[in-house]
Amino acid sequence: MDHFLYRDGALYAEDVPVAEIAAAVGTPFYVYSTATLQRHFRLFDEALEGLDHLVCYAMKAASNQAILKTLAQVGAGMDVVSQGEYLRAKAAGVPGDKIVFSGVGKTAEEIRVALSGGIRQFNVESEPEMDVINAVAQELGVIAPITVRVNPDVDAKTHAKIATGKSENKFGIPISRASAVYAHAAALPGLDVIGIDVHIGSQLTELEPFEKAYQKVAELTEQLRSEGHNIRRLDLGGGLGIPYTRSNDAPPLPVEYGALIKKTLGHLGCEIEIEPGRLIAGNAGLLISKVIYVKSGEDRDFLIIDGAMNDLIRPAMYEAHHDIVPVTEPAAGVESQPYDIVGPVCESGDTFAKQREMAPLAADDLIAFRSAGAYGAVMASEYNSRPLIPEVLVHGDQFAVIRARPSFDEMINRDSIPEWL
Repeated sequence: MDHFLYRDGALYAEDVPVAEIAAAVGTPFYVYSTATLQRHFRLFDEALEGLDHLVCYAMKAASNQAILKTLAQVGAGMDVVSQGEYLRAKAAGVPGDKIVFSGVGKTAEEIRVALSGGIRQFNVESEPEMDVINAVAQELGVIAPITVRVNPDVDAKTHAKIATGKSENKFGIPISRASAVYAHAAALPGLDVIGIDVHIGSQLTELEPFEKAYQKVAELTEQLRSEGHNIRRLDLGGGLGIPYTRSNDAPPLPVEYGALIKKTLGHLGCEIEIEPGRLIAGNAGLLISKVIYVKSGEDRDFLIIDGAMNDLIRPAMYEAHHDIVPVTEPAAGVESQPYDIVGPVCESGDTFAKQREMAPLAADDLIAFRSAGAYGAVMASEYNSRPLIPEVLVHGDQFAVIRARPSFDEMINRDSIPEWL
């Protein structure tokens, strides 16, 4: 469920007409719903009721500080994968003891910043990383809490570019080597080995891969405890998918995911962490764009819009589907027609949809890309020297620009010209 609905023929974001935002901000832009963000967080939090747990938002999905504050207000921790994300979370007021640091390539400087500013745990991906964390912790005179990310070699049955739990993926240590790696960690004086971490991929649409991975984690927990390790926290990652279409083929609900966690791991007495990102932010955001031209081709019509692949890269990168709807609701009985929906960037890959059935549209009409709240703004670029587009947050009948569109001068003046030129 989201809070983007038609009222009297106009698309609203909560209680604000989308067209009103477009008139004030210009297109294209992203708009997020406070109510949807917080509702989706609460679904996960309630799904784990009865377990000692923390829901850490995977902020790589959408990292604007206003979004982070919106989620922190209802109790969210944060899952970060870089120093920049860590500092964003801190700037948004998230305390260090609610920030988990993931990622395969943490540098000594990133580790130092997190240990100095406070960290809930590092999810360690390799023995060399473990050694660096130990060295930095000893240098600072602190103990670094860690989990070790294990790779369970489970096929997540998702897009190859977002699968992370198979043996050929770069993430984690092979689960078959866990005993040796944990023994090495336990011998390092700067580390406190508190648990196990696992994450098998993103946009999973069935529970079976989770169940296979969590069963392996349960077995590993008991094995490591028998070897003398005090395993008291299990970080299960994120990855539960969202419905990108309005069809009935919807992914499992958070309550079903929570029931699976309780069934497979609840008997272990561990604190549970999960790190949802896409399911919290995805359907909480729209990309709004305007039709520039309707162009007739040899065998098809094109909607040329002012949004482009640099604003929303997912269709070009992942062949991703987004439902696209007009901001003005079509009259009942209007016959649709197929369009290729494309942007102005000089790439054939700047195509959002081919032969998509839409009600007839004309220049200056507004359209909305649904399910654009995750991996939209955060993956945007200034390709073709197109300024980054604004982000807007709606709260009831209010809206605010939470990242402004830079002017062309601001964008160009970031360049520095060498003296010899």
